[in-house]
Amino acid sequence: MTHAFDKDYWDEHWQRRDTDGPGSMSGNPPNPYLARETGELLPGTALDAGCGAGAEAIWLASSGWQVTAVDISAQALARAAQRAAADGVGDRVQWIEADLSAWNPDTRFDLVTTHYAHPAMPQLEFYDRIAAWVAPGGTLLIVGHLHAHAPEPGHGPHPPAEASVTAAAITARLDDAVWKVVTAEEATRTLAGPGGHAVSLHDVVVRAARRT
Repeated sequence: MTHAFDKDYWDEHWQRRDTDGPGSMSGNPPNPYLARETGELLPGTALDAGCGAGAEAIWLASSGWQVTAVDISAQALARAAQRAAADGVGDRVQWIEADLSAWNPDTRFDLVTTHYAHPAMPQLEFYDRIAAWVAPGGTLLIVGHLHAHAPEPGHGPHPPAEASVTAAAITARLDDAVWKVVTAEEATRTLAGPGGHAVSLHDVVVRAARRT
């Protein structure tokens, strides 16, 4: 099945997941790769592209970053803003409702990161797009679904092919003259899914530092 990944898709997606608790996407902790890959970076400005319910944006803000968090779903952003306020970091995050296939920031960022975001455009072209928003000396961190494996809870039993990638496919698009690839791996991890059932996630993780 091909997904449009447009505003209607994501609004319906978050309406179906308007709950907290184990296995809920809106109550999930931040992606573990975020802390591993950015924990030693000097906090500055960060963009969370496709922030969803805000777990990663809130973690970054709590770690000293000034965060711009963008998502197409107003419902997801409202929940994210509530969580940020409850965690005492609401003043460190700017929430923007926008379509990432069309929106452009007016600045570049020390860190641009995305976690399982799927806009209404080809996945690799989306990664090209957000990579252009990294400032010289900054970091790009991509966490996506590994091609031909299952996604995180909420996307059904099989990942849409258009939402899946490989580490090699991403790094092949990063010009060696512009980027130094620091991490390029494919990994499996397990977490509690809906109903408390264990779910295996097959991830691709790419981190690159911009030279120029």
